[in-house]
Amino acid sequence: MRRRALLAAVALVLAGGSAAHAHEARPGFLELRETGPETYSFLWKKPTGGEIEIQIAPAIPEGCRLATPDRQQLTPGAMIVRGTLTCAGGLAGKTIVIAGLEATITDVLVRLHHADGRLESHLLRPATPSATLGGVTTATERALGYVQLGVQHILLGVDHLLFVLGLMLIVSDRWMLVKTITSFTVAHSITLAIATLGYASAPLPPLNAAIALSILFLGPEIVRTWRGETSFTIRHPWVVAFAFGLLHGFGFASGLAAMGLPKAEIPLALLLFNVGVEIGQVAFVLLVILLERSFRVLEVRWPRLVEHLPGYAVGSLGAYWTIQRTLMLLGGAR
Repeated sequence: MRRRALLAAVALVLAGGSAAHAHEARPGFLELRETGPETYSFLWKKPTGGEIEIQIAPAIPEGCRLATPDRQQLTPGAMIVRGTLTCAGGLAGKTIVIAGLEATITDVLVRLHHADGRLESHLLRPATPSATLGGVTTATERALGYVQLGVQHILLGVDHLLFVLGLMLIVSDRWMLVKTITSFTVAHSITLAIATLGYASAPLPPLNAAIALSILFLGPEIVRTWRGETSFTIRHPWVVAFAFGLLHGFGFASGLAAMGLPKAEIPLALLLFNVGVEIGQVAFVLLVILLERSFRVLEVRWPRLVEHLPGYAVGSLGAYWTIQRTLMLLGGAR
């Protein structure tokens, strides 16, 4: 148990740099569709509803003029702006910039539909908040964009990683760990598909509070394992992982569904986004396991308080996020 607590402590340190921005990796979406000579329909979706309001917006390229309605449209998880973009000479060779993106941990997917049927896609990140338009991207490049979105959504969603970390602190048997992580994967894949395909949805504020509560739930269970006690969760962690995994799946879907992708593209985007989520999750689990083996070989000895730090962190952050998100939920209901 001490070895697993130690390896998890290092994993927590690696993830802790983004702890204050848990679940803030919500992508934005900008769609430009050529409707006539030098004219484009404009659709901008900015993610909303998180703990921190994301302040980003597309900067109109030089030589272009944007005409939008007076009012913005608010939908669950996104603020929408529609309009008409007029550019002298077209968009070819012009640079689109997402202002404020460099100060966030989110991404923006930019789509340009040319009149001749060509589709251009760019995934803008905080490190690269701009792209030059006018080219064409292949289906493989667009597919990799969805995979990257999935990987970044799980790796930057610290609340999801803390839940996985809590499961790893409870489970000591290798095969039970495989069973538990697989159960979590199956569960969140189910609700990710259901939500993205539009068969069900969950309001974001109460969903975020419930996800935080799932992390808090694991705190006392971790303490019970330290004491050598048992419980239903400790005996059957895969059942708990499946139950809470259904909640986390709706959380994953919030990042993809808010983009409002074309219906014909949703199945492929869903599959590739989920593949990215699983790649990120498996990478995190493997990192933790490799760290455990490294400390076992090095025979590093740590004080008991340091060994127990990950468990306290899971419980404390779970409690903090539960209180924070519940207050936000109650405040929003007034």
